[in-house]
Amino acid sequence: MSWIILFFAGLFEVAWAVGLKYTEGFTRPLPTLLTVAAMLVSLGLLGLAMKQLPLGTAYAVWTGVGAVGTVIAGILLFGESVALLRLASVALIVTGLVGLKLSH
Repeated sequence: MSWIILFFAGLFEVAWAVGLKYTEGFTRPLPTLLTVAAMLVSLGLLGLAMKQLPLGTAYAVWTGVGAVGTVIAGILLFGESVALLRLASVALIVTGLVGLKLSH
């Protein structure tokens, strides 16, 4: 169950990272409120997952899910680059996440 909670914590990290783009420097109230809410949920879920998972593993997976998800969101929402080297780099992150899961 901790891994599922951690995955959702990572998804909420993606939500707040994307939300930051829409806050326009925290000048737009609704996007700012939603971004802060996503931050709180993400950190709360991370804290719950850490009750069962090692600190280093949980934090690395949380940031990895967030990084990979944010790259995908950037491509889909903002037309960011899909260069082969960029995608290969994301694949390396995913490989590392799988390795952390398997080594736990």
